Amino acid sequence: MRLGLAAGISVAVAISAVAVASWLITRQQLTDQLDSSLQNVEASPRYVQQLLSLCGRDLPETGQRNETPTSYIVQVVTADGTVCVAPGSQKFGVAESDIAVARGVLESALHDASSSDGQKMRVWTTHPDMPSGVSGQYSISIAQSLSAVEEPLNNLALFLLVVAGVGVVGAATAGFWISRAGLRPVQDLTSVAEHIARTQDLTVRIPVQARDEIARLSKSFNEMTEALAISRERQQQLIADAGHELRTPLTSLRANVQLLIRSHTSGRKIPEGAMNDLLRSVDSQVGELAALIADLQELSRPDTKPSEAPLPVVALHEVAQRALERAKLRGGGLEIISELEEWYVSSDPAALERAVVNLLDNAVKFSPSGATVSLQIRDGRLTVRDQGPGIPADELPHVFDRFWRSPTARSLPGSGLGLAIVAKAVQQAGGTVTLQAAEGQGTEAVMRIPGTRTPPTAKYPDAATEAGTV
Repeated sequence: MRLGLAAGISVAVAISAVAVASWLITRQQLTDQLDSSLQNVEASPRYVQQLLSLCGRDLPETGQRNETPTSYIVQVVTADGTVCVAPGSQKFGVAESDIAVARGVLESALHDASSSDGQKMRVWTTHPDMPSGVSGQYSISIAQSLSAVEEPLNNLALFLLVVAGVGVVGAATAGFWISRAGLRPVQDLTSVAEHIARTQDLTVRIPVQARDEIARLSKSFNEMTEALAISRERQQQLIADAGHELRTPLTSLRANVQLLIRSHTSGRKIPEGAMNDLLRSVDSQVGELAALIADLQELSRPDTKPSEAPLPVVALHEVAQRALERAKLRGGGLEIISELEEWYVSSDPAALERAVVNLLDNAVKFSPSGATVSLQIRDGRLTVRDQGPGIPADELPHVFDRFWRSPTARSLPGSGLGLAIVAKAVQQAGGTVTLQAAEGQGTEAVMRIPGTRTPPTAKYPDAATEAGTV
């Protein structure tokens, strides 16, 4: 409504300005035309002599036809201000400029005046050249009614007023309907936003059919609500999966604690061997819970893109070496070999080391006794290869999902979060990680993170920009 009103006011101002300007220009042109016609009229010397002969005499109308232009009124003004007109003719006001022309002070004068009956006149006064025998100080004033100018101007003003009124009403009506049509997408967007705020329903979408700014805003709003819906769904799924994963160790831990409580309250001692097994089980379950909580905390950290905050430069080969030492402590009975080339990347050191450790832990966990696990960094590619049973092709797309575990690995320890943590750390560093079947037997994990073979603080300043990024 306000937009339509604003459009109507704007059009009204514009039309009014054009109408006033048109009226003023037309008045000036008509006035100039009237002045030009007056300046081209000349009174005959005989008629002027006749008027001079009648000056000061009060003669009745005789019906005599004088030699005067029919649409003009002619009067003679003497130097003392006396006005000489033909019998029956109306006098019109004499200005000081008319007397000045009669005295020879001015050559001519042009002004407005009023006749004796109140009619507005346009007057042209000049000092004519008279034939010999006619002398004296006088001027000739020729006047014409301004109705020739005022009537067209009044008609024009009425016409402009009607046109302006129609234009303003039409513009206000068009502005109202255009504003309604233009703001309908905004109203839809507002309605959807209010519905989401009221019901928390993130599945509502705004139909987008155009390509204007409002359509882009609607599309962005749809993308935002879709992202919020996905985030909430993931959050709910994470809570559900975490609850499911926590239920098993908690149930087992509770059963073991209850067994210890009954033994203590009943006075029955548990055999030493059973007690040791029970305590080891409790310790294992507590450790499993601690590891699961640590993984959940790691995944709950907000995601950051490489462009949002500068990351420190990390020597990937040194990180891999530390992770390798930790894996050797857990991989008794396995042969763990490495080939590490220097490679420097921008990443969070702790997250990157956790990712490499998780890859090695998976390889150690699924490798049979006496097998070989290899860790290699070559041309910016970190590769971990094991000789385990491998992963079926139909399960490979799910290996980085949170809490996903292969049916064949559910009996093994783990929470299903290790590879999800790997994917998150590599993604934050701007890299990629994939799992694929290794040649012969086993699984091969390949991590690619952009970097250089020399650190940015090397001897050569441009080493950080060398070719060789992957």
